[in-house]
Amino acid sequence: MRYNFIAIEGTIGAGKTSLAKRIASQYNGKLILEQFKDNAFLPKFYEDQEKYAFPLEMSFMASRFQQLKEQLSSPDLFSDFIIADYFFPKSLIFAQNTLPKDEFALFSRFFNFISTSLPKPDLFVYLYLDVDRLQHNIRLRGRTYEQQIKNEYLEKIQAGYFDYIKQQPDMRILILDTNKLDFVHSEKDYERILEIINSDYPTGIHRFTF
Repeated sequence: MRYNFIAIEGTIGAGKTSLAKRIASQYNGKLILEQFKDNAFLPKFYEDQEKYAFPLEMSFMASRFQQLKEQLSSPDLFSDFIIADYFFPKSLIFAQNTLPKDEFALFSRFFNFISTSLPKPDLFVYLYLDVDRLQHNIRLRGRTYEQQIKNEYLEKIQAGYFDYIKQQPDMRILILDTNKLDFVHSEKDYERILEIINSDYPTGIHRFTF
């Protein structure tokens, strides 16, 4: 691959993990996957967001930081590049949309203190899907605790990502509108995505609609 560190991002159900896994397998990449299954607060959060939002976001931030710090600082002689299905500011984006102002202010202090020690990706890829498509994918993968996610929550997270992207003029960012693609089941669609990701770009935001 052209880039040493690629981060694939998107809202819940966008296909981040599926795409990252396939690219890593095809191009001998070191794969970093978010370990959300180990978070005991996640099912509780979807049942009572107000009560469990702060411990959920703090625990996610701690586990993401630890994982990225360990994986990005330890060279892998048997891999040609690194690809992750998340990027650390995801913690800030989700927290901003789930925490009240006072809790988010405290959260932000912790985030800003530790985030500077992590490198930014050479390429940030954002997979955009309409909320209806996101909900369809969420239903298909069948995680019980995700079935209660509301459209409003997904829309807020989506908006949070776009707000973050607008504030990153020094990053190399791709926004891929994949509403008309199925890169999981269609080889042709996957190859189209792959060609775009593996092209050369200057810093800034680059949008693609298919």
